[in-house]
Amino acid sequence: MTTFKLTLEYDGMAYAGWQRQPDQPTIQAAVERALAQIIQRPVAAVAAGRTDAGVHALGQVVSFRSDKLLAPQEWTRALNGLLPPDISVRDTEVMDEKFHARYSAREKVYEYRILNQRTRPALDRLRSWHIPKPLNILSIREAIHPLVGRNDFSSFQGSPTDNQNPTCHLVSLDVLQEGPSIRVIVRADRFLKHMVRSIVGTLVEIGHLKRDPSNMKQVLEARDRRVAGKTAPPRGLYLVQVLYEGDEPWNGDTLQFS
Repeated sequence: MTTFKLTLEYDGMAYAGWQRQPDQPTIQAAVERALAQIIQRPVAAVAAGRTDAGVHALGQVVSFRSDKLLAPQEWTRALNGLLPPDISVRDTEVMDEKFHARYSAREKVYEYRILNQRTRPALDRLRSWHIPKPLNILSIREAIHPLVGRNDFSSFQGSPTDNQNPTCHLVSLDVLQEGPSIRVIVRADRFLKHMVRSIVGTLVEIGHLKRDPSNMKQVLEARDRRVAGKTAPPRGLYLVQVLYEGDEPWNGDTLQFS
């Protein structure tokens, strides 16, 4: 049996998230269905992280094992011929047998996209959060500093959840702006349920001057979800990269695959 690593891109709007669910379309079900058609038997596909309903991916990583004698590029071509048009295999690699998409991951990078303009968008309406009221980007950037480092992120954790450990090491948090486009890029060793979306929702309140930037430290230390801002909608969130041993972190440019 050979272990393979897939790098997936997908539009999550039509799916109830990654994880297989009864009577609902999911990314996992679509991938496993395509794999089973090639291998001619059921196969388990394991993802690096369970993206929620409506969340997108540019670099989701999936591992599976097979004895099917196909080269990596043949797997890519065969899967893309079977997957729906809103799911694409960007790359396939042969890995060491110990590789596991989830447990071998060291860090993940998420990006949240905001379109800050008065008029409503047409093309990006399902892939960004449209905010017509101007945001104060300087206040937002001032507010992010307390979040960087190892912290208890209970104030930004959605419920219900079975997670018993609310501590994450947030390696970096960058806010980039180009015209009306605002990108919040977050890199951490792990993420809690709705964590990025809750942080973004709080930052937007700060950007609208409903909160002072210094309030972010108080929110973090409260360890109480009721103290933070609302949860940003899922359509603006993207899993951009999963980092494994020896990988270079994404720098915000267009991702390149072989």
